[in-house]
Amino acid sequence: MTLPGVAELKAQARRLRAALAASGQTLSHSQSLELLSAQYGFRDWNTACAAASSIPAPSFAVGSRVCGHYMQKTFAGEIIGLSKLGRSGHIRVTVQFDQPVDVVSFDSFSAHRSRVTSVIREDGLSVSKTSNGEPHLKMKLAD
Repeated sequence: MTLPGVAELKAQARRLRAALAASGQTLSHSQSLELLSAQYGFRDWNTACAAASSIPAPSFAVGSRVCGHYMQKTFAGEIIGLSKLGRSGHIRVTVQFDQPVDVVSFDSFSAHRSRVTSVIREDGLSVSKTSNGEPHLKMKLAD
């Protein structure tokens, strides 16, 4: 199991806490962090947090070649715009696709995108998600 960054671990702990609350089980945020840490094989949250903090975030830059999935469709392209958004660690990125991506899953309709702008975290996952909970954009530096 791949260890995500600290922000994603905290988000997972919030989702765990909410899911348990929906079934009538109350849990503090620190308890959910400890449970999540155990799931990843760590003895406590501090150890998991230290390990997750040591994972280097990709260094995105204008001109970087990237690949991944946009609206669950595979793409390759180039970053043509990039700006940091305050202290949140979020980044506004514009990607020019090498080939247009059909972002519609219906057989009778198509909508091709050649360029997208999205707000991502430092790990390359967009903040916005589809109705099934998947990030709109999953991006990494191309090999």
